[in-house]
Amino acid sequence: MAFTAQAAEAPVADPAPAVAPAAPAAPAAQNSYEITEFHADYQPFKIGDIVPDLYRTKPYQIDAWKIRHLPAPEAGSHWTYMGGNYVLISDAEGKILRAMRGEIFYQH
Repeated sequence: MAFTAQAAEAPVADPAPAVAPAAPAAPAAQNSYEITEFHADYQPFKIGDIVPDLYRTKPYQIDAWKIRHLPAPEAGSHWTYMGGNYVLISDAEGKILRAMRGEIFYQH
């Protein structure tokens, strides 16, 4: 099989410049006050951790969640206050379900 000189000398088009794929968009925060990690009593906590018994006692339980601009607690849970943050914990085991920065109280 023979190639013609013209075909062999034909300019080769430059491949399309490699374009980096767009970075995936960061998931939008549900709420600008919502956090996933915080510190209390010099200890780090994150969603899913179990809180110390102290924070499961009645003095730390927040019943007036509406005036603090917190969402209603889910069934079987309540809000507590830890290290300047509001933390939603399960009634049964004290598992952290959600956390909000304390500044939510001053929300307008």
